Amino acid sequence: MIHYILNKLFYALLTLFGVVTVIFFLFNVLPGDPAQMMLGQNEDSEQLAIIKHKYGFDKPLNVQYGYYLNDLSLVSFHSTNPKDYTFLRNGKYNALPLFQIGKTDVVIKTPYLRESFTKQGKKVSSVLAETLPNTFVLAVSAILIAIILGVFLGIISALYKDTFIDKSIQFLSTIGMSVPSFFSAILFAWVFGYLLQEYTNLEMTGSLYELDDFGEAMHIKWKNLILPALVLGIRPLAVVIQLMRNSLLEVFNQDYIRTARAKGLTEFQIIKKHAVKNALNPVVTAISGWFASMLAGAVFVEYVFGWNGLGKEIVNALNTLDLPIIMGSVLIIALLFIIINIFVDIVYAWLDPKVKLQ
Repeated sequence: MIHYILNKLFYALLTLFGVVTVIFFLFNVLPGDPAQMMLGQNEDSEQLAIIKHKYGFDKPLNVQYGYYLNDLSLVSFHSTNPKDYTFLRNGKYNALPLFQIGKTDVVIKTPYLRESFTKQGKKVSSVLAETLPNTFVLAVSAILIAIILGVFLGIISALYKDTFIDKSIQFLSTIGMSVPSFFSAILFAWVFGYLLQEYTNLEMTGSLYELDDFGEAMHIKWKNLILPALVLGIRPLAVVIQLMRNSLLEVFNQDYIRTARAKGLTEFQIIKKHAVKNALNPVVTAISGWFASMLAGAVFVEYVFGWNGLGKEIVNALNTLDLPIIMGSVLIIALLFIIINIFVDIVYAWLDPKVKLQ
């Protein structure tokens, strides 16, 4: 088990290093000067020179890449010269000194995702800390809807194979997979948040936390979660239904199911104790990918419903060319993908004893 985990972590670090490299060079070949983006219309030659020197934009691209890796690394090197970019400025991050090599300090620190271009020097980590929890709540709610309804409807569809019930469920799941999320979001917002608002008491837009009527305090508005969670959960719900149905039908043909029936177990006992657990393997694999995708792909849903999450923040950052926020968001999403995939490998082995970790 230890060897397996270390092996996974090694390849995870390689993957993350590749993502960091691609992100850096992709966004640094875009037209435009980052220093000009930070200053906006208030730029002048003197301010541009100061900003470029402070953030290392006046250095060659390979040196800037080294700076970026140094910022992200847990163990990093920092100059004792206050004029250098790598100087440990107060407030940049918390650092624990290890030792000194000449005029360079070696420290342990939290990864530094740099500062926003448009939010008056606000740290990217602070922006992500404010938005990621909202996206996480939305994604978890959507995936729970997909799992609970999907597994239940998949079982019903398999038990009533080729009947009207089965065909109706398959028809609805096909529509669910075919309709784009942005169209579903607009449709649900219009129907349930506008046309039927008198009956549903739901709003077309709204986030998890909103100011009260006096503008003094933030309150949780759970009802604002309903529509975006339903919309975000439609496509994975359709996938879970299909996978659960097909997997369960395959399990029903296994020898141990026939043996259980021969022993006199009821159909409910067979499904509960034997069939469902073994049929969940492909569902777990699919759900892991969908959950990670939800954290990244909730962009349109959050934007349509005005949900203050990571997806909406990415759209705003793209509109204003706030590169540090875009780069930081992509890195966080990639890291979540890696963590979720490792976790799913372990869960997959637990569900199916035949699967060996090595």
